[in-house]
Amino acid sequence: MRTAAETTQVRRPSAVRALTVLLATTAAATVVVELLNWWYAPEQEFGLAVRTGWAMLRSLGFLLLIGHVNRGRTVARPLGLILAVTTVFAVGRLVVPRQGVPPLPGLLGFALLTALCVGVVVLLYRSDAVAAHLVRHRKTLVVAGGTISWREVAPKRPPVTAWLLTSRVAAFTYSPLMLVPALVAGGAVLDGRLAAVPVVILWFLAGIAVSYLVLFCTAFLMRGRSWARRLLVFVTLGVLAVDLPLCWWLLGVDGLIRDGGPLVAAAALALYGLHRATDPEPRTP
Repeated sequence: MRTAAETTQVRRPSAVRALTVLLATTAAATVVVELLNWWYAPEQEFGLAVRTGWAMLRSLGFLLLIGHVNRGRTVARPLGLILAVTTVFAVGRLVVPRQGVPPLPGLLGFALLTALCVGVVVLLYRSDAVAAHLVRHRKTLVVAGGTISWREVAPKRPPVTAWLLTSRVAAFTYSPLMLVPALVAGGAVLDGRLAAVPVVILWFLAGIAVSYLVLFCTAFLMRGRSWARRLLVFVTLGVLAVDLPLCWWLLGVDGLIRDGGPLVAAAALALYGLHRATDPEPRTP
């Protein structure tokens, strides 16, 4: 057998190239703004280090998004939306200190990063050239007629709407958004609240379990199962019911705002996406 390879190079539209540059700039700005917040923070404590590290990891998410955009993947739009929304929340919660007013460099950096995230969302959802480019599915090995080729293959599942993909991507953020405050609480309980250690351990394990539950649920959600939609709603409400009270109890009102806010934003986006998506299952008259 022989191997076939694609050699045709197609020049990307200018809007796609601009989006790539904007994503790279946003990734770099995320790192710079977080370093500024860390530098000007009055108390460089363990909780701030965990939250800063998680926020800086989002720069890797933007780099991953660049790869999806360059390959024209359909998942780039919902991934870009959830990255932009959660990045604004993640950085915003670190700009405001517990006491006093935010430093001017932190505010300027947050304003710049917010403008970059807004620009990313506008290009992803308002540019016709970008929309026409992001239509490809992932490639895989295909054996046909004695030839092995690496080419794009449409998924066998029924076609899904962009809002359903947005709900899926938003739901995948539940687990890390639970693990971050659990790690912060772990550092807090070691300072004198040892009685809460079992709760923190269960909180951490719940965050890991949610990742598998969301993976199971969204796998059937992409196949048009209506029960998977209802299950995702229950999972979302359960995550909020567990995470928000624990944030308030172990981290206080400050932790509830800093760590609960991004989770509420992701949950609202997931539920709104489910509401906007149409039911793909045929209805019997």
